[in-house]
Amino acid sequence: MRVKVISRSTDDFTRERSQDLQKVFRNYDPGLRSQEKAVEYTRALNAAKLEKIFAKPFVGAMDGHIDAISCMAKNPNHLKAIFSGSMDGDIRLWDIAARKTVCQFPGHQGAVRGLATSTDGDLLVSCGVDCTVRLWKVPMLKMVDTSDHTGDNSQACTGWIETYFLHQQSSHGSMHFLIIFVLTAVRGVDHQWDGNLFATAGAQVDIWDPNRSEPINSFQWGNDTVLSLRFDPGECNILITSASDRSLTLYDLRTSSPARKLIMKTRCNSVCWNPREPMNFTAANEDTNCYSFDARKLDEAKIVHKGHVSAVVFRMDIDYSPTGREFVTGSYDRTVRIFNYFGDHSREIYHTKRMQRVFCVKYTYDGTYLVSGSDDTNLRLWKSKASEQLGVLLPRERKRQEYLDAVKERYKHLPEVKRIDRHRHLPKAIYNAAKLRRTMIEAENQKAERRRKHSTPGSMPVQPFRKRRIIKEVE
Repeated sequence: MRVKVISRSTDDFTRERSQDLQKVFRNYDPGLRSQEKAVEYTRALNAAKLEKIFAKPFVGAMDGHIDAISCMAKNPNHLKAIFSGSMDGDIRLWDIAARKTVCQFPGHQGAVRGLATSTDGDLLVSCGVDCTVRLWKVPMLKMVDTSDHTGDNSQACTGWIETYFLHQQSSHGSMHFLIIFVLTAVRGVDHQWDGNLFATAGAQVDIWDPNRSEPINSFQWGNDTVLSLRFDPGECNILITSASDRSLTLYDLRTSSPARKLIMKTRCNSVCWNPREPMNFTAANEDTNCYSFDARKLDEAKIVHKGHVSAVVFRMDIDYSPTGREFVTGSYDRTVRIFNYFGDHSREIYHTKRMQRVFCVKYTYDGTYLVSGSDDTNLRLWKSKASEQLGVLLPRERKRQEYLDAVKERYKHLPEVKRIDRHRHLPKAIYNAAKLRRTMIEAENQKAERRRKHSTPGSMPVQPFRKRRIIKEVE
């Protein structure tokens, strides 16, 4: 008779140290676990609840400005550095980690409307309502320690290279002034992603070379003011602008005239390209929605992103994450919202009691944080994932979090998980405004449906919302 004896190696289940974890042997045969789906559903439900419990997105505030913050720019040389400009003409370089001012750039006599950095991060371009565009040499600074500086006794950096006065001509010593008969303020500026040129927006679009005192090219399509402009990250010679005539215009620096123009029913206050899909861009519109377009097919929006309840006339800012999968928006409704690129509603809504109208928002270069500048003179630092644990995670902690995310993704369509995951606590004023806006949209749709029923068949075709806000495309 043959007898089979169970034999195990002591190396498989013996711990080397008393602090080591005991190895657990599991049989993954699905026939032995008839309640596996029920257990996973409970884990997904608990994970959704725990995510809400630990959702603390606000990291801290950076104060130092004495007026509203109107624009921001990131520094490619430093992950934790960001520039900000305010309505009183003050420009500051911040250390995000220490949440302190590194240095200031004095010079503007009015509100700063735009900031941009060069590709190598050594040059800062600023523009404002004082009809000037200024080029600053960014100092080679090591980011400050928290014990070295404070926000009030920051060092003033006076290393600006050259000043372009776009209104009048004068000469004082070594300063160089340039004559361009433009009576309006400069509303925006942007630098090429891969190149030495930068562009300014005002009554017209001017293309500048930092080594020359005159614009190398100028574009104008109509007589309306250009509000914002952005260079394409994939093709450095392509840029897009939004203007006060409700248009989005594409320009090619290799040609002598603008390429295409899209006219909408309401104007776009800001526009941003997708860094990973550089043929796509998203425009923040005055009707509180954001519209994602394909630059090759402008007659229809790819996706309409809804959620904000106020944008008003001044601006609604937008910026993409480095991955291109998400973008952040800030609006007059005093909230910061994060949208998935393919999502029609925001996945996160950030707000505080003291935060007022948001004028500018930026993602950090690693996509972990985002910075908002508002009317209350503060920059605020937020986590891009509200419940994400900061600091170094152990391998077991990281694997557990990945497992919970996968389980929650599997059961996100079930009612209870979906309800908890979608719920967002909002201030009473924003909640009531959103409720009123939904009522108005439902009434408008119902009125259009009644008109369609009492009209000749075919005279009022159903138009998708992606085309409803577009008037025409001009080439």
